[in-house]
Amino acid sequence: MLFRKFTRRGKYALAPALTLPLAGCAKGSPWWIFDPKGVGAHASFIYMMIDVGVMLAIVGVTALLIVWFMWKYRKGSNRGAYDGKWAHSNTLEVAFWGIPIIAVGFLAWAVSVNGSFAVNPYNPTAVTKHLKPNGDPIDIDVIATDWQWLFIYPQYHHIAIANKLVIPAHTPVFFRLTSTAVTTDFFVPQLIGMIDVMPGMRTKDALMSDHLGSYQGIAADYCGAGMSWMLFKTHVVSKADFDRWTQMMENNPDTMSYQQFNRFAEPYINVHEKTPAWGRVEPGLFDHVMLEVMNGKKWPLPMFMTENMFHYLKIQAAEHRA
Repeated sequence: MLFRKFTRRGKYALAPALTLPLAGCAKGSPWWIFDPKGVGAHASFIYMMIDVGVMLAIVGVTALLIVWFMWKYRKGSNRGAYDGKWAHSNTLEVAFWGIPIIAVGFLAWAVSVNGSFAVNPYNPTAVTKHLKPNGDPIDIDVIATDWQWLFIYPQYHHIAIANKLVIPAHTPVFFRLTSTAVTTDFFVPQLIGMIDVMPGMRTKDALMSDHLGSYQGIAADYCGAGMSWMLFKTHVVSKADFDRWTQMMENNPDTMSYQQFNRFAEPYINVHEKTPAWGRVEPGLFDHVMLEVMNGKKWPLPMFMTENMFHYLKIQAAEHRA
């Protein structure tokens, strides 16, 4: 009676667990990586599926064999034949050693070698194989601050925009990345794998997408109080729309010198997703910032920003309304 009452209550208590498979279906969920829209992200997804598939096959077959052995040799009149003198089987030895060797060899070649070259951020073959002799890739400099992203387009008169990335479809895009503060990760789950962005250092990455759309970019490593708002939208547009956008940006009268960048780099939590833009930034700003940080340049974090986040966010809201 007590057991029946317990199971009845437990049934209702466990009912919410049925919704767990839906936990990743909301917008902004980890399921992004299962819907790749960039060639690099797609390559990572394929190699991950190969890796998981091979391991699942081995584990799954092993689990089924264990269940079958337990059933076949269970206690009772129908159990399998028992050979007390059995000591060796060449067939089993070949299976026990051969299958793991083949699996490891296949994974080493298919995933470790081919996969590493395909998504190597400094020279990803998944992207570089799409380079055309007469087609210029896009170069973009990325500077991470506390807690914003600045994207500079050196090929387009050094136009720049914060917290928003615009790229043309069907075109390889190559990034140089650095940071003014702590290390974080540059990550657009549907387009590109994550790469460290480090103060006073330069890292590289590349992407290409054939799918028009808007994709969420994030700071994938904890980097302080404003990390949750350190987001940016990546817009993949047609070549014609990209040309119109760059022309509009070049006509923007706002400019950014290194002194103005110093003000931009001060810690700021971008709660309201502002995307300021500049028609021209100081040429060589990326290298200048990286060198200054290497030499010890810092943008101090005011204590009130972390001691009383609620008060700081109220100030931001008032400034936004004004």
